[in-house]
Amino acid sequence: MLTYIIRRILMLIPVLFGVSVFIFIIMRIVPGDLAMTILGNNATPESLRQLREDFGLNLPLYVQYFNWMGGVLTGDFGQSMRTGQEVLPDILNRFKLTFELTLLSAFISWIIAIPLGIIAAVKRNTNADFGVRLISLLGVSVPNFALAIIIILVLSLAFSYSPPIEYVGFFENPLQNLEIMIIPAIVLGSSMAGAVMRMTRSSILEILRQDFIRTIRAKGARERIVIFNHALRNAMIPILTIIGLQVGTLLGGTVIIEQIFSLPGLGQLVLTAINQRDFIVVQGAVLFIAFVFVLINLLVDVLYSYLDPRIKYK
Repeated sequence: MLTYIIRRILMLIPVLFGVSVFIFIIMRIVPGDLAMTILGNNATPESLRQLREDFGLNLPLYVQYFNWMGGVLTGDFGQSMRTGQEVLPDILNRFKLTFELTLLSAFISWIIAIPLGIIAAVKRNTNADFGVRLISLLGVSVPNFALAIIIILVLSLAFSYSPPIEYVGFFENPLQNLEIMIIPAIVLGSSMAGAVMRMTRSSILEILRQDFIRTIRAKGARERIVIFNHALRNAMIPILTIIGLQVGTLLGGTVIIEQIFSLPGLGQLVLTAINQRDFIVVQGAVLFIAFVFVLINLLVDVLYSYLDPRIKYK
């Protein structure tokens, strides 16, 4: 197992290298003069030249890339071209909110999707199954930003609700933090739940057709034991796969929800940096998200061996 983990960690190097090259090139081919965009109407030939020198924009592209990556390898993601603040501390500070929102959304998704998926599989082709499949189809089909707007509209009209303007950290005031985070988490969790629900249903149906399930039932095991102790555990690998992909995607895909609910997370940081052409922040944030994403995939792969003893890593 340790050898496998080390080998997977080493495989992260070419993946992250590819991501870094891709985002670096993309940010450089965006139309427009970055120095002119920053200085605006105050731009003069001298100020433009000075700004390009300060940020190394006058250097060849390959020199700019290696200078940036040299800093990244030492933990220096550079400084924001707009605020002058260090990029990495800002990313880590914003990531705490995004990570909390992701975990809360994932938890809501699991407590909704897995029980309903089990019910749909056990009561196949009944009204309960059709109802669960309809709910899952709605969850997959309705965009989360549309669901967020609908929820805000309904709550505002029925209960005079309005999204909180100022964010409060969990350790500052847990109850107020939960009040702020619960609606965005429900929106994201509902979107996640549709896919997990469908995967849970199909996976358990496949396991229930296996011969070992018939043997367990023939031995007189109660249906609850058959479903939860045997069928669900063996069906968890595909469910865990889609959960891992969703969690990784959420870490970089909460930008719209963060914008709607005015949450100062990592997604909002990236969106603001893109609008301001602050490519140093965008490069650092995208590379950080990619790093976390591949780590989550590694964790999911390791969990496979604990769910299924037949899976052995060498």
